[in-house]
Amino acid sequence: MRNIAIIPARSGSKGLPDKNIKELAGKPLIAYSIEAAIKSQMFQTVMVSTDSEKYAEIAREYGAEVPFLRSEKTSSDTASSWDAVAEVLDNYHKLNSDYDTLMLLQPTSPLRTELNIREAYNMMDEKKACSIVSLCEMDHSPLQSNTLPESMSLDGFIRADSKGKRRQDMETYYRFNGAIYLTKVDFFTANHDIYRENCYAYIMSKRDSIDIDDEYDFAMAEAILMIKNGMQK
Repeated sequence: MRNIAIIPARSGSKGLPDKNIKELAGKPLIAYSIEAAIKSQMFQTVMVSTDSEKYAEIAREYGAEVPFLRSEKTSSDTASSWDAVAEVLDNYHKLNSDYDTLMLLQPTSPLRTELNIREAYNMMDEKKACSIVSLCEMDHSPLQSNTLPESMSLDGFIRADSKGKRRQDMETYYRFNGAIYLTKVDFFTANHDIYRENCYAYIMSKRDSIDIDDEYDFAMAEAILMIKNGMQK
């Protein structure tokens, strides 16, 4: 099996400027995903898809390949990470490099580890799956939430199916955490939809599922990393 890890790192973050290379506990954010991919020993290629030569230089410092930059089309605000993935696969094919599986590793999930990556691959093998996607347990049941009218009235806010239920008696709900998207290349190329069939959930802990979007997420991730690093010393 030839496996490629693709780490998308567009430079145009508006909410948190230069988020993907912002220093987190002593290293640029992107470094955590690169290092986890390399340590997992699951990939023939660990590459960063970016539109920035500055980002590319940082990625190479931490051991990733950046043989080409993203095109203007896949760097736009309307382009998705999967558009970038398709471009990466096409460009590597032109370089006579093809792969059996790909794993999309968003740099905004710095607490994802090499063990998570290996476990996702093991699950793909055990389930004979086309795709594996990471999820985590939700902090609160969606049954305890609702929309609000302009009047802010709580009339009807409590759903009938949750009335009288204790939180611990409610069903467990899960959410996508954005950390791992693993799929077979042929399946992705044929469908451009990794959820179409034979897709399974890989469950991660809530602690390791932080997805950095703003300064608060950054602070949370940094606090957890500082604690983990202190424990490892």
